[in-house]
Amino acid sequence: MNKILHSRMSGIATYLPEKILTNDDLAKIVDTNNEWIVTRTGIERRHIAEDNEYTYDLATKSALKTLQAENISASDIDCIIVSTTTPKDKCPATAVKVQSLLGAKNAFAFDIQAACSGFVYGLSIADSFIKSGQAKNVLLIGAETMSKVTDWADRSTCVLFGDGAGSCIVSEAIDDEHKVIATKLYSDGNRYDQIVIHNSEKNNCRGHMTMSGSEVFKSAIRCMAESVNDILTENNMTIDDVDWIIPHQANARIIKSLCEQNNFPADKAIVSLQEHANTSSATIPMAIDCGIKSGKIKDGNMLLLTAMGAGLTWGSAIVKL
Repeated sequence: MNKILHSRMSGIATYLPEKILTNDDLAKIVDTNNEWIVTRTGIERRHIAEDNEYTYDLATKSALKTLQAENISASDIDCIIVSTTTPKDKCPATAVKVQSLLGAKNAFAFDIQAACSGFVYGLSIADSFIKSGQAKNVLLIGAETMSKVTDWADRSTCVLFGDGAGSCIVSEAIDDEHKVIATKLYSDGNRYDQIVIHNSEKNNCRGHMTMSGSEVFKSAIRCMAESVNDILTENNMTIDDVDWIIPHQANARIIKSLCEQNNFPADKAIVSLQEHANTSSATIPMAIDCGIKSGKIKDGNMLLLTAMGAGLTWGSAIVKL
């Protein structure tokens, strides 16, 4: 068997629930306003799942778009990886429900939980499966219903999050123009308490979130900047080799600071959070999809993906799309 040197990402697709909650809508719920939210986060609106709409529903709808874009059958999928922090049930995995809904009878399926870094973690796992020959087509999905674990009475966190899903196929690279070049992952459990969704319920949400806002802000900039520098250095690349940086879409000010620290032009960062807020592990595929649809990201562009999430977990990937 020939050794597979690279995998590739294709069929990027997203799904957003129909319900939209604007900043003005939020101002009717908590003591806030549109100007305050936009100035501090860049977020203008977020999509909210219905009460009977769950993470596996969003994941499946995104996955169906990916399969259609790639013109492949669910039976051609060998593995399904779902990154989520907000499953409907603690057990079994969201991925096996997606497998059932898709009819992907030949796949094995499992979840990973790396919070907002989940899509980058999932890409690294999928890349390894392809290179080792354990799978030919991996369906990678980041999906979240953050609204179901958000305390809508807490104005410090409720303005930040939304629901959505993003997906892609990871398969063997067929040429040198479309490939996953590298991934690099990190974690630091000593900062476990910076972002936590506790099991206890509060104000009718399924989890009680606590977040050290200023610490998370500083950690996000530092961790992502360091991982970007590390992965570029290890692959004998510089920031000039990158066409677009695709950061986790948590806060516009974080993205701006990240670009400044890495001497990367701010207009070369894909920013989509104004439309969907922080959807945790779904933000990176959503941002890529937004960049493609807007005409910014073109075939063969070099993308630098980077994210940080609770754990703390973080990581980066270099992808020639």
